[in-house]
Amino acid sequence: MKTQPFKLGLIGFPLGHSLSPKIHTAALRACDLQGDYSLFPIPPKDTQALKDLLTRVRAGELHGLNVTIPHKQNVIPLLDELTPTAQAIGAVNTIYLREDKLIGDNTDAAGFLADLKGFIGNGKLGIGKSVLVLGAGGSARAVVYALVNDGWDVSISSRRPEQAQQLAQSFPNYQLLITNYADLQLSTFNLLANATPLGMTPNIETSPLPENTVLSKNTFVYDLVYNPRETRLVNDARQQGCSATTGLGMLIEQAALAFERWTGHAPPRDVLRTATDT
Repeated sequence: MKTQPFKLGLIGFPLGHSLSPKIHTAALRACDLQGDYSLFPIPPKDTQALKDLLTRVRAGELHGLNVTIPHKQNVIPLLDELTPTAQAIGAVNTIYLREDKLIGDNTDAAGFLADLKGFIGNGKLGIGKSVLVLGAGGSARAVVYALVNDGWDVSISSRRPEQAQQLAQSFPNYQLLITNYADLQLSTFNLLANATPLGMTPNIETSPLPENTVLSKNTFVYDLVYNPRETRLVNDARQQGCSATTGLGMLIEQAALAFERWTGHAPPRDVLRTATDT
């Protein structure tokens, strides 16, 4: 197994506010490994830049990549193989080389579920398992995959109904409901999960919910957006007495799992969380 130095990085666009370099630099140090983590901002339609970067992984110049918006699905045709999880989700957030094959994996689902269970008390609070997922992109796919495999009753709502329908059809073994975005009945759900980028820096005044939406105090709110540290959705939910959290914990969990795929080392989560505060 390779021990040093590890050349790692993140593909996405834009990447100016990413916390991933801090997290993975802390992971390298905590595991006593040499290496660095770089940002590779690639515009949405620049397929050639994606190909060039993946060529560097094939050549051993880079040893692992994360993938974020808007490339979680764009990279798939450029890879040799997908893990079963990435195949089922239809989105990739982690890339590495194994036996000369470029592998696409997805650690978002496991990262989300691990953090969600910590947030709601790992089922100890006695809540039901009815959830509304907002969004139908790559992140939503990972969230839905995690939830249906954990026994949740999942409804999906998206500003683009056809995208929500495509997502539901991706999981033919489960009965996923499509909810009209303009007529959300949030009081019927135990959990609301925002998997859209609405509310992300710099557009911090936006929310995925319609204006003056009333939430039930019994509804848990999980916003995958983690920058800013308190999104408008989380703030509004807390103002209404709901338990709410951002996706910072998911970011840390998925990063730690990706780091383990690349290096064989499992970094301590508390060190990674501390790194995001600096």
